[in-house]
Amino acid sequence: MEALKEVGEKPAGSWAEWRRGWKLVLASAVGFSFFSVLLAGTGLFFEPLRKEFGWNRSLLSAGPAIATLVTALLSPFYGALIDRVGSRRLALPGIVMVMASMSAFAFASGSRVQWIVLWVIFGILLTTIKSTVWTTAVAGMFDKGRGLALGMTVAGTAVAQAVVPPLGNFLIEHSGWRGAFIWFALGWGGLTLLLCTLFLYDAHDNARRAALKAGKAEAADQGLQLPGLSLREALRSRAIWQLAASTFVVMGLTVGLGIHLFPILTEAGVSRASAAWLTGLSGLAGIVGKLVTGLLMDRYRSNWIGGVTMGITAVTFLVLIWWIDSSAALIFGLLVNGYAAGTKMQICAFLTAAHAGMRHFGAIYGAMSALVAFASGLGPWLAGVVYDTSGDYGPFLWAGVVGCIVSGALLVTLPRYPEQSEARA
Repeated sequence: MEALKEVGEKPAGSWAEWRRGWKLVLASAVGFSFFSVLLAGTGLFFEPLRKEFGWNRSLLSAGPAIATLVTALLSPFYGALIDRVGSRRLALPGIVMVMASMSAFAFASGSRVQWIVLWVIFGILLTTIKSTVWTTAVAGMFDKGRGLALGMTVAGTAVAQAVVPPLGNFLIEHSGWRGAFIWFALGWGGLTLLLCTLFLYDAHDNARRAALKAGKAEAADQGLQLPGLSLREALRSRAIWQLAASTFVVMGLTVGLGIHLFPILTEAGVSRASAAWLTGLSGLAGIVGKLVTGLLMDRYRSNWIGGVTMGITAVTFLVLIWWIDSSAALIFGLLVNGYAAGTKMQICAFLTAAHAGMRHFGAIYGAMSALVAFASGLGPWLAGVVYDTSGDYGPFLWAGVVGCIVSGALLVTLPRYPEQSEARA
């Protein structure tokens, strides 16, 4: 118990952080949701586009894959830029450009080349509002309440996944697929732009305002050097490598499971309706997981909380191996999976900030995000290869048991946080 018991009550100072920064969390959560809108709603446009242009599923689904790949490749470089100038200066023009790029899909003419080009441009611009922007701003402004703040920020993508399908279907039915693209761009994007214009400020902005208030205009333009590891120190850090390995393994396995979960259930005799309902449980549990894990990481040893959360996902794989015929066990296993699935990037961001500091958080977390994107593409492919080779998902599910336990152990055994120099303007 001693290892878990760091603080018995709410850490001193966290409420003061929330009074000062709740508007930032709100703006960042909505920004994160806008990042996820088109990716969460792509499937809604498949049938209307197929009917109008005769396109097949391969072409239609290639777009999101291209955008994800482009953002993954650009993430480390954009993260380094955030470290230099801050989130606000990049996010505000980025939102406007993403709104324009999303609106451009409404003018698709049926050209396959045009469709691919639209997604390439969208992927490049989407990098300006990806997770690194929002997590860097929130992590830099919260310390005692960082876990919950990050949890509420990344919950924005879960909100998008819950709201976009019914809203998008309504928009397509009443405005057509072209109108739906415009409404998503200007409606959701306009709300995001308004909130971020009003409330998106990070440590760099506070330093500039303080310098200007003190009459030091030159210092205001020099930016802020926050405490933390240099990039070279981060590359030599055992903790950073352990965190990267843990996140990579668990993301590959769980994303692979998520993509193949529906066929796993139906091949085991679960009806399609029941499989859809069971799959939906994971989404609801994910929102709860983000908030509860954030609170726990603020109160107790964060690496233990993160390690247990990662490791407990092994239960889901065991249920699918041994107890898939039990409705109660299946519901429990999928709730566990959903709870943990919603926390992985939140845990990664929290522990990255704790071990690397904020000096180069954007670049380091951007590299982590690129690894996650690669794992998210590799996991489903490996699951498919396993099934095609062996005729069932058994070997992949056993790999999930072992991989989740190893990922959890890598976090539990992280060293203590390093001492970091004070920030200086």
